[in-house]
Amino acid sequence: MAEQAKIWSKTQQILMRRLDVDSYERYIRDIVPLPAGETGGKLRLGVMNEFVEGWLDANYRDIIQEALTEVTGEPNQVCFESGHEAPPEEVAPKPMKRAIAVEPEPKKAKGGHADDELPSYDYRPDFTFDTFVEGSNNRICFAAAQAVCKKPGRAYNPLFIHGGSGLGKTHLLQAIANDFCERRKRPKVQYVTSEEFLNLYVEALQNKTLPSFRRHFRSLDMLLIDDVQFFAGKVGLTEEFFHTFNTLHNAHKQIVMACDRPPREIAGLEERLVSRFEWGLSSEMLPPEDLAVRIAILHKKQAQYDEQFSDEILVFVAERIRTNIRSLESALKKLVMHRSAFRCEMTLELVAELLADKFDSMNARQLTIESIQKRVAEHFDIRVGDMTSKKRPANIAVPRMVAMYLSREMTGKSLPAIGEAFNRNHATVINAVKTIERKMKADENLRGSVGLLTRQLRA
Repeated sequence: MAEQAKIWSKTQQILMRRLDVDSYERYIRDIVPLPAGETGGKLRLGVMNEFVEGWLDANYRDIIQEALTEVTGEPNQVCFESGHEAPPEEVAPKPMKRAIAVEPEPKKAKGGHADDELPSYDYRPDFTFDTFVEGSNNRICFAAAQAVCKKPGRAYNPLFIHGGSGLGKTHLLQAIANDFCERRKRPKVQYVTSEEFLNLYVEALQNKTLPSFRRHFRSLDMLLIDDVQFFAGKVGLTEEFFHTFNTLHNAHKQIVMACDRPPREIAGLEERLVSRFEWGLSSEMLPPEDLAVRIAILHKKQAQYDEQFSDEILVFVAERIRTNIRSLESALKKLVMHRSAFRCEMTLELVAELLADKFDSMNARQLTIESIQKRVAEHFDIRVGDMTSKKRPANIAVPRMVAMYLSREMTGKSLPAIGEAFNRNHATVINAVKTIERKMKADENLRGSVGLLTRQLRA
């Protein structure tokens, strides 16, 4: 036992350096090394309860095993066991202090949050409906967001917004929070990401303050949850959220969620939650394919920096960056910083030089469904025409589903668009994505093939 405790202590020292302080304190510090048992040579690690056991197994197993291998000099594995109290405070190692860059605190939006028992996560006051650029790619989402502010709990409840990264989902959620607070004298609003919700839940479990946690979230007028896809597979957390959702919905309190995929594509999410997420309105936010929309986005963003670039430059940038709003803003920031630092005239040649890496990156990511179909067909040694045929033997059906899965993950195209490219409907695409996700968990060869194809397509 002494040898295992010594090994674990050294492993913790490595994990302190690799993890941020908050992650280490929440999930690693209180792990207890246990005596060797019938574990096939694995290091047994004791944790407080089954929820923490599952969370560590799903999210920290690999990094713990890597650190352990560094300590022992040979490959090692760990297993977690619930029902063990944390070590006394004086025994538990403390995380090292480290220098961090501190950014200025954002201004708090008018209104504030429900109560002081839990830390509040402030939404950005510059994320408003006025600073959001409406286009054909997000018009339904934008209209629905405004509607829930005017008739909270009744217009669309819940409102479920989904789409790829960097398309403005977070902006829209926080715009809803800002607008709602402007309309109410004493609003009780909480915007959190799923990770923040999880951290608060774990903290409540550890500190035995679940009643306070529940009272806070179940007394809100509006709850906005970002990145809902990370709820998948977290049994204790989804059980808690299920009851919170029911309490708020039954009281006609507004729930707004954002996710990178539709509810039925969230692998590992319980059917009862999927059905509730679909009770209201589920709307997709698409990439800004319209050039005019991308130019309008750049115009609004540059106004925030108090900088003015010529229309020629804005069009030049908008024509070359087509994937998402975050990439457009990143490119604009780089131009603003360069002109602020050097006070030079901004020409198309200089813009092309400054943004060469971003333009190359964007071009590399312009994958088409056709290119994915061709690459997958080559890998599985079938004809490209089989991707759109009605043939259903396993040697064709599985590659076809893999191509649908990769198209959904890598192109940002809508479900109907992907279905059309395969001569199928969107429901078939959803089923293909879920089937491949399920098969990859059990089939190491398929998992390896999908991983290889992903790397090749990105290259």
